[in-house]
Amino acid sequence: MHNRFLVSPQDCGVRLDQYIPGQDASLSRSFIRRLVDIGGVHVQGRRVRKCSHVVQTGETVEVHWDGLPLTPFSLTEEHIVFRDRYLLAVNKPACLDIQPTPSRYKGTLYEALLRFLQNPYRPLDRPSLGMVQRLDRDTSGIVIFSIHPRAHRGLTAAFTERQVEKRYLALVNGVPRNGNGELRSHLARDRYHNRMKSVPKGGKEAITRFRVIEDFGVAALLEVEILTGRSHQIRAHCAEAGHPLLGDTLYGGPCEILGCGIARQMLHSWQLTLTHPVLETPLSLEVKPPEDFEQICNLLRDRNG
Repeated sequence: MHNRFLVSPQDCGVRLDQYIPGQDASLSRSFIRRLVDIGGVHVQGRRVRKCSHVVQTGETVEVHWDGLPLTPFSLTEEHIVFRDRYLLAVNKPACLDIQPTPSRYKGTLYEALLRFLQNPYRPLDRPSLGMVQRLDRDTSGIVIFSIHPRAHRGLTAAFTERQVEKRYLALVNGVPRNGNGELRSHLARDRYHNRMKSVPKGGKEAITRFRVIEDFGVAALLEVEILTGRSHQIRAHCAEAGHPLLGDTLYGGPCEILGCGIARQMLHSWQLTLTHPVLETPLSLEVKPPEDFEQICNLLRDRNG
């Protein structure tokens, strides 16, 4: 949802949480209060986090809501895959943005990490947090951050110089003819459809390797390794190969299989292998897929008997 209002002279001086419901009766004051709290309301292009903010004549007020729950996500020890003084690896749930979006700041993984790392005895000190790896909102699994200045540069270099092994599990529609292969192209954004596509010129090089782990007949479970880290790389390459991810409707994937609905793209960041940027020791991390991913796998296995 994206609503945009222009403040008229008669509304000048009205509180933000009163002004917006006055423009759209379907937006209750309690809903707007919660939306303001997570960061989904902007005035003059700037996020406003106070319901008491007073609007002025001629200002533009924008309301963004992504349709997700308004209760902010909080990180707990159950989400932690690895932690030492320098690095923190998290098992990211699906349907969670890593970075702030127009719809929310509070409750994104980035903001939840800042809260999690905050020293309760020094609340004014902002935690040191470096973000070099990103996952799409609906992709689950491992994502790693640097949490100490000594680790920031080394972790960034490891990803930039392709020294990190990144393996995913993907459920795709149909079964690739070959049991394994490599997909290589240059990807660029198709702004009209808001998705990535392979282009003959320009774009950025993208290299994806895959291996069929299980053949379900109507679908397949793939192990996917990406040698580059382009936006939507696995989703675009699989779709262009004729095997879009289950649930990935943006790239032509089915939203149900065998009568079972699929609420998101079935992609999971499974394994991450790298050299520790400070200690220079091997680091290998792995997390199993979440329940919704396993349910689809089991449904497909049951079909095959």
